[in-house]
Amino acid sequence: MSALKRFFNLLRLDKKDVFQLLFYAIFAGLLSLSLPLGIQAIINFIQAGRISASWIVLIILVVIGVALIGILSLMQLRITENLQQKIFVRASFDFASRFPKIKFDAIYNNYPPELANRFFDTISIQKGTSKLLLDFSAALLQIVFGIILLSLYHPYFILFGILLIFLLYFIYKFSYHSGLETSLKESHFKYKVASWLQELARNSFSFRSDLNYDFALEKNNTLVTDYLSYREKHFRIIQRQFSQLIIFKMIITASLLSIGGYLVIQQKMNIGQFVAAEIIILLVINSVEKIIIGLETFYDVLTSVEKIGTITDLTLEDDMNVDYEYCFTNIQLEIENLKYRFPDSKNDVLKTISLKITQGEKIYLDGENGSGKTTLIRVLSGLLHPTSGVFFINDDTFRKINLQQYRSQIGTILNGETLFEGSIRENITFNDPTLTSEDLKWVIAAMQLGDLIKSLPNGLETRIFPEGKQLTSSNSQKILLARSIIHKPKVLFFENPTDHMDDAVAKDIIEFLCAPQQQWTVIVSSKNQLWKTKATRHIIMQNGKIVSDIQKN
Repeated sequence: MSALKRFFNLLRLDKKDVFQLLFYAIFAGLLSLSLPLGIQAIINFIQAGRISASWIVLIILVVIGVALIGILSLMQLRITENLQQKIFVRASFDFASRFPKIKFDAIYNNYPPELANRFFDTISIQKGTSKLLLDFSAALLQIVFGIILLSLYHPYFILFGILLIFLLYFIYKFSYHSGLETSLKESHFKYKVASWLQELARNSFSFRSDLNYDFALEKNNTLVTDYLSYREKHFRIIQRQFSQLIIFKMIITASLLSIGGYLVIQQKMNIGQFVAAEIIILLVINSVEKIIIGLETFYDVLTSVEKIGTITDLTLEDDMNVDYEYCFTNIQLEIENLKYRFPDSKNDVLKTISLKITQGEKIYLDGENGSGKTTLIRVLSGLLHPTSGVFFINDDTFRKINLQQYRSQIGTILNGETLFEGSIRENITFNDPTLTSEDLKWVIAAMQLGDLIKSLPNGLETRIFPEGKQLTSSNSQKILLARSIIHKPKVLFFENPTDHMDDAVAKDIIEFLCAPQQQWTVIVSSKNQLWKTKATRHIIMQNGKIVSDIQKN
């Protein structure tokens, strides 16, 4: 989809507001161009040396016209403000609803926080769209009405209109595509710079040494140089457009003054008409200037729409209605001849795996790094879709199963999962109204969070920094574990859930999670060997295959 089409689709969402703006712009344009006619009539009265009631009425009408134009402008400002608010709110909910549901394959080669930066393009769309709707609509209408009025004074002015149309077409024809292309390239490298600065902020400690610090600046210099290169190319196009405008203004001003003066001398136009015509000409020329200068804003808006489009075009998981009141009694997982390959790889990470898991099993996945443990867990948890083979959940194929329903009954801790900015209560419960205080007490006791919460001044309402920066790694893992089990799910998928805890604390938590009375299934990959001793099943993986599957008594 082209950037221009995306922009029109955006306007279509608020077509009522757009039509209102155009409606007010038509009236404002007509009033603006009627003022020269009033001034013409007043000058004619003055020339004739007549002071009459009509002269006074005309002055009053001109003043009223100025006031009405101001009122219409205020009404347009109100509409554009509403439009800006709608664009912002819609974009925020669009991003918030999409990010959790983007398919893994679609986002594989991207860094999600960097993609989230695209939201700031909404600000450009907000400001730019309202400016375009106000300025472009008013300018175009003034040009059209102005040419019509001028042609009524004398047919010579029709040539003026034809020249204007030719100029605007010429600028669009030879500047639009190159202007948009360089603007997109400029924006691309602008985000490259922003992404690198984000990396510096995230890993600031790594760049404190002089050698690493120099590298950071060198890379920043390279990225900035690329940005400036395309920025300069884009500026040259804008500069060329403005130069064309200056030449056009010089030619038109000289021509029209000459034509107007000649017509006055030939008595084919009076002084009042001449003054009115020149006012109209100035309005039209200013309108053309406004459009050409506004092309920079036009490019910015189209670029921003295109950048946001890179997010909204990402493939989402199928959305199905979920009946959360329905609950599986048991969950049985089965895979047959399953393979998985990452999008940018030619080799399978998982190779023809067949596996059956029944409710209540405690499974420890073992193997060297790169053996496929993490990938298998993420396939079983529904995060990754198998490249080939079949995944059954209670005898329903993975492609038929309601994935959201399945996820509502599993708990996960995957590598890279962290706490979000919010209270401890929010991080555990997500403000789920179905959870009771007893549920919360149970999970706090089970994960040994009581001492931590008592030590904090605001208890459960204590605010956590992004990624839980003010907490120890051990306490962060406890909160993540509490989050994963508070709904008493049927299946738990864990990647290194206790690896930052003291041995004694880890032992207690592992024993609780793997206790026979716990009906949930546990599938865990961890460096802590205590999981192996407590598991009822030990699966060893190597090179993407299961090489050993031992059931314990």
